[in-house]
Amino acid sequence: MNSTADHRAAISSLRWMLDNFTAEVPGVRSVVVVSADGLPLLAAPPQSAAAGEQLATVVSGIGGLTNGAADVMDGGRVKQTMVAMEDGCLVVMQAGDGSMLGVLTEPDCDLSVAAYHMELFVGRVGHVLTPGLRGELTG
Repeated sequence: MNSTADHRAAISSLRWMLDNFTAEVPGVRSVVVVSADGLPLLAAPPQSAAAGEQLATVVSGIGGLTNGAADVMDGGRVKQTMVAMEDGCLVVMQAGDGSMLGVLTEPDCDLSVAAYHMELFVGRVGHVLTPGLRGELTG
C-alpha cells in the first residue's frame, strides 16, 4: 500500500472515530481536531467553514495560552484544559505533535466520560497526525 492510500485510510478512520465520539458520548455538541498551526483538520458533526474555523481558533488559542503558561511555571506538558461556561464546557487536549483535540459539550455532559473518550481518541490517532496527513486533510 502506498503512502497516499495509507493517508486516505487514516483520514477515513479519523472521520469514523470522530463521528463515533459524538454518537457515543451524550451531551457532546462538537469535536474538532486542530493542526499545530491552528487549522481545523476535522470536525464532527460537520460544521460550516466559518463555525469550524472559529472553534479551531479558540481551541488553538487556549492550547497555546496554557502551553505558554506551563512553560513559564515549569509545569511540564499540559494534558488538558477545561473552560466551564454557563451553557457547556470546552475541553482541549494535546493530540500528537502540536495538534489538539477540542470538545464542546452541553451543560449536562458527563465530563469524565468525555475526557475518557478524548484520551482514547488521542491514544489511537495522535501518532497519525503527521505533516503529510495534515496536508491531505487540508488540501
